[in-house]
Amino acid sequence: MEKQWWHDSVVYQVYPRSFRDSNGDGIGDIPGITQKLPYLKELGVDVVWLSPVYSSPNDDNGYDISDYRNIMADFGTLEDFDAMLAAAHELGIKIMMDLVVNHTSDEHEWFKQSRSSRDNAYRDYYIWRDAAGYADDGTPLPPNNWGSEFGGPAWEWDAETEQFYLHMFSRKQPDLNWENPAVREEIFEMIRWWQDRGVDGWRVDAIGTADKPEGFPDDPYQEPGRVTSSMKFVNNRPKVHTWLNMMNRQAWARDNAMTVGELDGPTPDQGVLYTAPERQELSQIIHFQHVSLGNSERFGKWSLDRPGLVELKAVLDSWQVELHGKGWNALYWDNHDQPRAVSRFGDDSEAFREVSAKALATALYLQQGTPYIYQGQELGMTNVAFPSIEDYRDLDSVNWYRTTVEERGELSASDALARVHARGRDNARTPMQWSAQPHGGFSGSNPQSEPWIAVNPRYTEINAEAQQDDPASVLNYYRRLLTLRKGTLREVVREGTYEPLDPENSSVYAYRRVWGGQELTVVVNFTSEEVEYERAGLGEKQRLVLSNYEEAATTSTLRPWEARVLLSEE
Repeated sequence: MEKQWWHDSVVYQVYPRSFRDSNGDGIGDIPGITQKLPYLKELGVDVVWLSPVYSSPNDDNGYDISDYRNIMADFGTLEDFDAMLAAAHELGIKIMMDLVVNHTSDEHEWFKQSRSSRDNAYRDYYIWRDAAGYADDGTPLPPNNWGSEFGGPAWEWDAETEQFYLHMFSRKQPDLNWENPAVREEIFEMIRWWQDRGVDGWRVDAIGTADKPEGFPDDPYQEPGRVTSSMKFVNNRPKVHTWLNMMNRQAWARDNAMTVGELDGPTPDQGVLYTAPERQELSQIIHFQHVSLGNSERFGKWSLDRPGLVELKAVLDSWQVELHGKGWNALYWDNHDQPRAVSRFGDDSEAFREVSAKALATALYLQQGTPYIYQGQELGMTNVAFPSIEDYRDLDSVNWYRTTVEERGELSASDALARVHARGRDNARTPMQWSAQPHGGFSGSNPQSEPWIAVNPRYTEINAEAQQDDPASVLNYYRRLLTLRKGTLREVVREGTYEPLDPENSSVYAYRRVWGGQELTVVVNFTSEEVEYERAGLGEKQRLVLSNYEEAATTSTLRPWEARVLLSEE
């Protein structure tokens, strides 16, 4: 596979609202990101991915866009954005934006025009359908049984024009009609406009949902008497590939932009179709297979089940093996939609939080692909357990809680809240913990300023300032790991074959990478107990190049959450 600049890059995701507040209003902003670029450079970051910063009424934290060519006032101005872009480029850091084009806000000018009449030029920018009929009381019935991702039907009645519009997410996020060439050209031109400003790449949000089943048939997966998300039925249809190829040829390829598509439900075989260079679609994809492990039939993602290691390895190993030499992986544990990895996959207790955070990074970031680090992950930030649903801001969590507890009475308030504690998206969205100052030092110019969402109470022990000069900190371990990945191990990590070792072992994650004269063996204990594992011992010609324990060991006994990276060279 021809080498691309993103094959050696490390991506850091910034959730702007929660990253750094520069002006003391309690909301993170673009100047705050600019202030912290040197911190990201020192970490080893090559690309900063910004969650949406566009103008938005903020129904879904910026994923409901009202103007693609302007900046949300909470975050700053276009001038602030340009200054941040210039500062990043000066440091050798590229900027990747979120591209949210499955839907817009219902406050976007296109939708305002679209809903104004049935015969205006923007009507077909969105998906409108007649009612399937009317109930005895005159209530219009939706065109089909599809459910939205955020709960309830995926159709909203518009009394003005007497039709339903489709929204696979919130009712304030109407889906764009990708079948309309005018819509596609609007999007391609917008992409070129941002790239002309200097944007280097795109994370393409929910793009797998763009191609709707022809004729809008009923969702066969729906359960009688319930309305559940129809994403399984709608996602990853054939025209998504066609439209991605168009977008690449008409916008991205012109500037050799890096692209990563968010896709729900693809198999590794489909991952190859999306990322094979000769198909000219995406550079890589973000899938949800590993982060969906433990989901249950009854509760979906709100299950409290912990993923098993054998199942986790099976997913990650399959993506490594199937995409090798054919496509490219995005390597991530955390993002703005997931609970904190150290709480979900590791052990966030005081005894093992640090060592398990290091173990998770070691296990994943020496695989083939582009590493993605979510803000605070490099500190070992943990889940938060707010005492009341009123403390949460995430639309998904609040809607699910209200429906489950208050409307259906299916769970007690305490049971539902425990599930929000474990899996809610606000686990990732609490303010970045910069210091032990009030609110974690989030608001630099006014430390007493209340942030838009409460800080995790563990900020006094878990923060960047405390870890900066501590050689044993999670932060400095990340720095060493990324330095090793880009240095001594660069070729074998980027090009090497991938061989799973002992895939049925339920305690140890181990694999081997081979390239040229280098053989890299990664061994990680995924438990909070000591484990005997023969491959952990130092073999002939092997040397230990990285360990997450200060007192490195080379015996066959692995301490709790111990990670070892062994290298032999001819």
